[in-house]
Amino acid sequence: MESLINFVQDQFIEKKDFPDFLAGDTITVYYEIREGEKVRTQFFKGVVIQIKGQGLAKTFTIRKMSGTVGVERIFPINLPALQKIEVNKRGKVRRARIYYFRELRGKKARIKERQH
Repeated sequence: MESLINFVQDQFIEKKDFPDFLAGDTITVYYEIREGEKVRTQFFKGVVIQIKGQGLAKTFTIRKMSGTVGVERIFPINLPALQKIEVNKRGKVRRARIYYFRELRGKKARIKERQH
């Protein structure tokens, strides 16, 4: 069954070449928004909270602060509207899913930068 799923994913879902990123990294995601006839590109810049799934079913969650309100957004890696992903900073964290980041405020919400 698993080989059938992998076959269908390889055949029918187009793979995009995005850079590798991990939890704690600050990334910018550029994606298309359709409003009727118009198409425009919008970006979402924030810290990767988690990466879930594997292969083409992978999703990642990004968190940013919009004023005093935290905003999280989940993106599937194979979303057709995704145009590009830029890695702005590599973060040094000890966990794969940094849910504790949601409760941190101010200076405590900083993540140390990882050496490449």
